[in-house]
Amino acid sequence: MRIGFIGTGNMASAIIGGILEKGIVSADNIISSDKNEPQRKAVEEKYHIHTTGDNCEAVRESDILFLCVKPQMIADVVNEISGEVKDDQLLISIVAGKSLDWYYEAFGRNIRLIRTMPNTPALVGEAMIAAVIGKGVSDAQKDDALKLLAACGQVEVVGENLMDAVVAVSGSSPAYVFMLIEAMADAAVSEGMPRAQAYKFASQAVLGSAKMALTLGKHPGELKDMVCSPAGTTIEAVRVLENLGFRSSIIEAMKACAEVNRNL
Repeated sequence: MRIGFIGTGNMASAIIGGILEKGIVSADNIISSDKNEPQRKAVEEKYHIHTTGDNCEAVRESDILFLCVKPQMIADVVNEISGEVKDDQLLISIVAGKSLDWYYEAFGRNIRLIRTMPNTPALVGEAMIAAVIGKGVSDAQKDDALKLLAACGQVEVVGENLMDAVVAVSGSSPAYVFMLIEAMADAAVSEGMPRAQAYKFASQAVLGSAKMALTLGKHPGELKDMVCSPAGTTIEAVRVLENLGFRSSIIEAMKACAEVNRNL
């Protein structure tokens, strides 16, 4: 199995790193293309894979091709590689906002395509990835794709109608969480804690809380109630958050995120 990438940004790099770390394929069987030579060379030196400035070469030399470019670039990339994509070749898109039908129209035919939305925790092997399986993708190709994606985190197959929600709840949400960590650390610093220590306490609290939500099988509200003693410190903090519209702010931000994705 030969794997190709068009684009060598953070997400492509994370997927490549996960594939190599899990030993799914060797570096000799991975090729990545990028017009940006310094970025391309950095990935080549880090992972010892073959890189090229020619996107069409990446298409020709791969059985499975990842499309890892910005949404504003994908139309030009498709126009460039369309004639090189083979009928039985599997493409995996991580491009936000571009539907299966958009690709079918852009390529002028029903290519074999899986649309995905990963997130930046892929860089540490903790991505949450949604995958939409397109027309004509064989069971073997689906299995191969999910195995490759799972190399850098968790993967779930979803209906395409959920992709705007996916972008809001996982694709973009690391930014919200980092803002929360930063705010928590700022508050701790204001109470006298050294900043480096404050970041560690806040980050570990978020990590531990997420692990509880994933492993204990309890509703998040029940987990919250476990921390809130009567007339205690935590319920007072919760009262202030509710008064300031904490939940509503998160919901409105995610709905705005989903709306932008719908219109990309």
